[in-house]
Amino acid sequence: MPSQRNEFVRFALDQGVLRFGEFKVKSGRLSPYFFNAGLFNSGASVGRLAQFYAHALMASGVEFDMLFGPAYKGIPLSTATSVALANHPSMAGRDVPFAFNRKEAKAHGEGGTLVGAPLKGKVIIIDDVITAGTSVGESVEIIRAAGAEPAGVLIALDRMERAGPDNALSAHSAVQEVSKKYGMPVISIASLSDIMFYLENNSELAAHQQSVAAYRQKYGV
Repeated sequence: MPSQRNEFVRFALDQGVLRFGEFKVKSGRLSPYFFNAGLFNSGASVGRLAQFYAHALMASGVEFDMLFGPAYKGIPLSTATSVALANHPSMAGRDVPFAFNRKEAKAHGEGGTLVGAPLKGKVIIIDDVITAGTSVGESVEIIRAAGAEPAGVLIALDRMERAGPDNALSAHSAVQEVSKKYGMPVISIASLSDIMFYLENNSELAAHQQSVAAYRQKYGV
């Protein structure tokens, strides 16, 4: 297990972003764990999170020219990750532009729904997780409409979870569906596999190992 993935799981736990217990998630399922990236809500925590994003992107080898953050969570993520990339040793001082969208068009000033650098070249979409892929689809449309190329999606956690009701589960996870539909890679800082590895190697959290494994057996890919 790469140390960065292990460190990220520990970091998410320390920040209260990753928790274990019983949680009703958006799909209506009862999950034995919950990941809420909105709880990265301080300068230090978002700064560290951005370093993880930057490392995952650089380690992926995917070529990119800029970042795009879909409103709303993608806005601080694209901003902070752009800063982290500017300070990443592998970037050799390269300055990465970023942009994000508004939910509603601005009727005054420069107008429009886009803020930041002009969308051009190979664009990485950055968000926290992929649940249904709706945000990615909207982002792809915006990027292509500007004449740029969506080059990949960068997320914090891949839940590796199939969509659909229990009696008609999809054969693929939301992440796999997005990658297949848009023909581009989805890069994650960590995944459910990394969470399980952490549980298996941490005696303090061993009590949660069985419930997470059972959940993955039922819904995972």
